[in-house]
Amino acid sequence: MQESTANQVAANATSSFTEHLQRDRPELFPFSRSPQGAASAAAPLQVPHATTIVAMSYDGGVLMAGDRRATMGNIIASRHIEKVFPADRFSVLGIAGTAGIAIDLTRLFQVELEHYEKIEGTLLSLEGKANRLGAMIRGNLPLALQGLAVVPLFAGFDTSAGVGRLFSYDVTGGRYEEHEHHSVGSGSVFARGALKKLWRPNLTAAEALAVAVESLYDAADDDSATGGPDTVRQLWPVVYTVDSSGARRIPEAELAAAARNVIEARTIAGREA
Repeated sequence: MQESTANQVAANATSSFTEHLQRDRPELFPFSRSPQGAASAAAPLQVPHATTIVAMSYDGGVLMAGDRRATMGNIIASRHIEKVFPADRFSVLGIAGTAGIAIDLTRLFQVELEHYEKIEGTLLSLEGKANRLGAMIRGNLPLALQGLAVVPLFAGFDTSAGVGRLFSYDVTGGRYEEHEHHSVGSGSVFARGALKKLWRPNLTAAEALAVAVESLYDAADDDSATGGPDTVRQLWPVVYTVDSSGARRIPEAELAAAARNVIEARTIAGREA
């Protein structure tokens, strides 16, 4: 009986782990556990939410950064949450929205890309990765309509074209390619203002890191749901770069130096706003 089931699973296998899961074990999807009843619609669940993510291109790749704060209403739910993850060797994913569902969706996306590579013997194209992520977000739409939305930011190095690319999404899974830079989350409007002023073509990776830290600092300055650099707890943003050599997490020492440079410059300027 077990051998027959195993043969059936093997016969139905595809290069998409998500399709396989949807057909055989749909209850395992992170967005399958939908709240039920009128009470849930009238009073949205109080769950941790994650913000803010910024991403930008630089000379030779892309960079993505996220602050470390998660909020639940007016409460700081966590000061240590990580919101930027490697999706595979040449792409990264930043999450904004309902933290628990977003983290589960990130893990599913990582498995999806790994499964495809093992079955097909090659990496999925960056365009294909972006499309599959959009389909996963679309699957979460019923929960999004109940206030449990997930809005990621996706970036990677296109090995065919030899350039870094950025993609944003809406709650319906709509996918949009962004150019130069982009930001999502509750502090995104403030971060985007900083990016417009500080970003320029052909930034080096180090310069892009400084721009990312400063934009997150601006977001934290005006958005209570975004956490700024915490020198007391030694907490810094999570930052990844992706170029032709793959994804790299920026070490804590580099982040600390970049954050202190921003803080010192603003202290010297002595400006109120």
